[in-house]
Amino acid sequence: MASETSQQLHPPLHFVLFPFMAQGHMIPMVDIARLLAQRGVTITIVTTPQNEARFKNILSRAIQSGLPIRLEHVKITFQEVGLLEEHENVDSLDSMELIVPFFKAVNMVEEPVMKLMEEMKPKPTCLISDFCLPYTSKIAKKLNIPKIVFHGVEADDTSYGVIINTFQELESAYVKDYKEARAGKVWSIGPVSLCNKVGVDKAQRGKQAAIDQDECLKWLDSKEKRSVLYVCLGSICNVPLAQLKELGLGLEESQRPFIWVIRGWEKYNELAEWFLESGFEERNKERGLLIKGWSPQILILSHPAVGGFLTHCGWNSTLEGITSGVPLITWPLFGDQFCNQKLVVEVLKAGVSVGVEEVMRFGEEEKIGVLVDREGVKKAVEDLMGESEEGKERRKRVKELGELAHKAVEEEGSSHSNITCFLEDMVQVAQSKK
Repeated sequence: MASETSQQLHPPLHFVLFPFMAQGHMIPMVDIARLLAQRGVTITIVTTPQNEARFKNILSRAIQSGLPIRLEHVKITFQEVGLLEEHENVDSLDSMELIVPFFKAVNMVEEPVMKLMEEMKPKPTCLISDFCLPYTSKIAKKLNIPKIVFHGVEADDTSYGVIINTFQELESAYVKDYKEARAGKVWSIGPVSLCNKVGVDKAQRGKQAAIDQDECLKWLDSKEKRSVLYVCLGSICNVPLAQLKELGLGLEESQRPFIWVIRGWEKYNELAEWFLESGFEERNKERGLLIKGWSPQILILSHPAVGGFLTHCGWNSTLEGITSGVPLITWPLFGDQFCNQKLVVEVLKAGVSVGVEEVMRFGEEEKIGVLVDREGVKKAVEDLMGESEEGKERRKRVKELGELAHKAVEEEGSSHSNITCFLEDMVQVAQSKK
């Protein structure tokens, strides 16, 4: 793999990557590591032992194929901020009230990371950091190397540039304006998920799936083309029990095949009881597939039986749905998800809104209660997957966007070319420091 795609870089480049310890941040960063390694860049990923374990299989295959990727561990003293040692990832936190001490803990490692960087060989030529890790700016400054931000925001004006997981054809106006604001140092290199070309990489992206790959594909193979609705509200889902019940009943009343992913399943004891006592699981055992935990999302979305995706509008999920040519039902919960919904529904016209307008604030879920009843769910499913002219036009549009996404990462495509430009820029910076 490495010999087929790598560039001759002079001087050789060594990038050190710092992913933030949350699934939605780590997954694309690991994809980026593999994309850059395929171009001949030596990659070091700095993370914790528990987080490394989530990507062990997929990275092991990449390394065995000849890609120059290695991992280094950093110990984070979570106990100093009142957390447990096993709280190494946002999705392991017992409550989102712990997110502030978590942010504090992961940014308290400047000294050991500096020591680690100084001892690395070859010497690092660039640092790529998640925007949630501002301490890395000090590291880059001390080592006199450029810092590139992933998921860049305007607040990080100390960085040399920004890489973003999108492609120009999807957001051309926004990419253009962002580049102008950052003096050209913005590179759109996505969709990075498309570096996962084989089934096993698609199935194991993120962490171990709660369903066997063959079992999942067998179920999908039994369904008609574009008939299945895939439902997943993200790795940090804070939807209350009453709302989950209404969602389930709406899916049932839609009379369409569905895959419903419930991540953090161990936290939903009451939902499990309801599934059994109400007969929901038994009634839907032929038409519905419940995945109680992590799902092989891009494996599912890329299957021809899938015709719709009910999503929380996290950016990874939004882009993965569009890349697969699957129209979306948008159900934002918090943060940038409402902005992503607006892009999907109003700008790209690639989806329909389920009607959520209120943020699901952490700690107030039960107070907020049901925002969409079963009739609202049923209507959104019918609007998306029905045979109206508007629905047909929407499916045609998102299919075209998916095709553009694949072309962007091919040789001479916009994202492929942007990676080339990015590496040429980094070579020039490295040469100037000799």
